[in-house]
Amino acid sequence: MIRLVVFDCDGTLVDGQSAIVDAMEAAFRAASLPLPERNAVRRVVGLSLPQALVRLAPHAPADRREIAVEAYKASFRGARSEGRVEEPLFPGIATLLARLHGSGRMLGVATGKSDRGLAHCLAHHHIADLFATLQTADRHPSKPHPAMLEAALFEAAAAPAEAVMVGDTVFDIAMARAAGVRAIGVAWGYHEPQELTIAGACGIAHSAAELEAMIDG
Repeated sequence: MIRLVVFDCDGTLVDGQSAIVDAMEAAFRAASLPLPERNAVRRVVGLSLPQALVRLAPHAPADRREIAVEAYKASFRGARSEGRVEEPLFPGIATLLARLHGSGRMLGVATGKSDRGLAHCLAHHHIADLFATLQTADRHPSKPHPAMLEAALFEAAAAPAEAVMVGDTVFDIAMARAAGVRAIGVAWGYHEPQELTIAGACGIAHSAAELEAMIDG
């Protein structure tokens, strides 16, 4: 019996790629670094911000990347305060979360977002109260390290066999495997379904309804 369902956020629950790409481009400009390709930015969604910068600018001096990290945070905060951040829920997600919560399952999030960013996102969609455990990059090593998922298991008092991780990137799948948790990939996110399968996902959901069936299965 699955007692705990842990979701990634960006690319799984919400589509935040536009805001992420815009903030990353502002960060690279502030650090006087060549702008990354937009698809390259999509590929690192899910990692903690410092780790994402290492992947996007591996040869940049450390101080340049530090400037970019702070500029990204400032850009995102400014965009959110001005109402320019759009992070719509993917189709069917609101209903899925309500159904899972109503069935007595505990829900969690494990994300590369900050505490503040995740809180804003969940509050905006009026779904914060559905989650029993929230794990972010502010308090844990970056995915695919299993710390976020292990903390979620601890807070929910759930064994790995009683949990499932749902994500859209190979980072999510690798984190789940490292924690001994079954992983389900979603086809609507930022990595290709075949990548998720190769990484070890037990299945790929193409809709929220299909995802619910996989969780129940």
